[in-house]
Amino acid sequence: MKGIFDLKLTVKPEHIDILGHVNNVVYVQWMQDVATAHIEQIGLGLEQYLELKHAMVAVEYHVQYRKAAFEGDELILRTWLNDINALYSFRQYAFYRPADQSLLFTGSTQWACVEIATGRPKRMSPTFTQAYQPLLADINPLDFSQLYLAD
Repeated sequence: MKGIFDLKLTVKPEHIDILGHVNNVVYVQWMQDVATAHIEQIGLGLEQYLELKHAMVAVEYHVQYRKAAFEGDELILRTWLNDINALYSFRQYAFYRPADQSLLFTGSTQWACVEIATGRPKRMSPTFTQAYQPLLADINPLDFSQLYLAD
């Protein structure tokens, strides 16, 4: 598994609020989007969730808005896993604008493993724990000189 996953995105008119910049709620949607793309890439997406009868659901978000993004901006949405235990995985995010080398947003989510049929907590299966490996400590996820785009 690649430890870091990047997704390129262009800010569209529908992302913009009445103040002329990307709406705060859109960043949370982008967190979901890049996390979903990442798990699909590592082969543990929605289809596998349904087969395994358990899934990861977000239970806690932390966000920090650093700079505004505007219509037409080209962004890199970056995510990586930084910790895992029997019930939870912890995912980090950094959204970056290459044009001016600006870090726009950072965030994190705590994800819980649940049985799909009941919504009750469940210990992660070996399939999950093998796929959801934390980023190695010697990698700097905020170094955007190298991109980790989907193949």
